[in-house]
Amino acid sequence: MAFVGIDKWGHVTGGMVPDSVTRAIKRISERAGVPIHWTGHSLRIGLASVGRRNGKDGIAIADQGGWARHSCSMLGYMQRDDGWDDNASAGLT
Repeated sequence: MAFVGIDKWGHVTGGMVPDSVTRAIKRISERAGVPIHWTGHSLRIGLASVGRRNGKDGIAIADQGGWARHSCSMLGYMQRDDGWDDNASAGLT
């Protein structure tokens, strides 16, 4: 579990729900003065995209990100930084 809930007395209360993660990220970014508009999905996009870029196994990405193994919807979260560097035909010669 990447995120846990903590009450106002500092007691761990269990896993955070997606909306709690979104609210926490929003508060943290506002306190840091960083003008971003993240959501819980931003974290999932980052996990899927960076994991894929670094050659991580799709099943491992799915398990950690909460997708079903071999999920088609997970593929929609995987973004490429650069189509030239991340080219399926590179090195095939």
